[in-house]
Amino acid sequence: MALPLWETLKEAIPAYTGLSPSTFFTLLALSLALYYAVSGIFGSSSDAHHRRPREEQMEPLPPPVQLGEVTEEELSLYDGKNPEKPLLMAIKGQIYDVSQSRMFYGPGGPYALFAGKDASRALAKMSFEEKDLTGDISGLGPFELDALQDWEYKFMSKYVKVGTIKKTVPVTEGSSSEAVKTTETDIPNQAENGSTSEAPDLKAEEAHSASKADE
Repeated sequence: MALPLWETLKEAIPAYTGLSPSTFFTLLALSLALYYAVSGIFGSSSDAHHRRPREEQMEPLPPPVQLGEVTEEELSLYDGKNPEKPLLMAIKGQIYDVSQSRMFYGPGGPYALFAGKDASRALAKMSFEEKDLTGDISGLGPFELDALQDWEYKFMSKYVKVGTIKKTVPVTEGSSSEAVKTTETDIPNQAENGSTSEAPDLKAEEAHSASKADE
């Protein structure tokens, strides 16, 4: 089958091109070689031109640093504004290093307002309001809690946990005032107890002096 096909090509090439088969295939081979040579020269230079900026931008990230237990004020220092510090974010009191997603959580990113904060409530409600940028999840509905759970699973699987937020117990005014009241009421009671305890001693001294006078 190959022999009849070759014979057909030998007859068709001179008829359509006016060239002999050997001349036709030689020109075809030269054209292909020239094409690959030119495309290789210009293609490699353009690829190198596009690769260099990417290589310069993609610098290796430092390993995550474990912070331990920090306050919310200390966490706010890791909001991405200082490029020398890692980019941190918290969910349900657990702090994660999200430096690898700086394009999302860093300055100018769509979720930049969540950085350096415990944004549990905002994530659960998918809210960007300032009042929801808190770790307080009280009063949330079941669907919002499920959404927050999905966010937590995502962070646990993608980012490294580096610490927790320190829990602070607020001191209410009522408790402090009650403490003051108790101390104030204790002082008169102690004075009364002291005066009553001293009274029998005085009576005993008076009786002793009277007996001496009778003698």
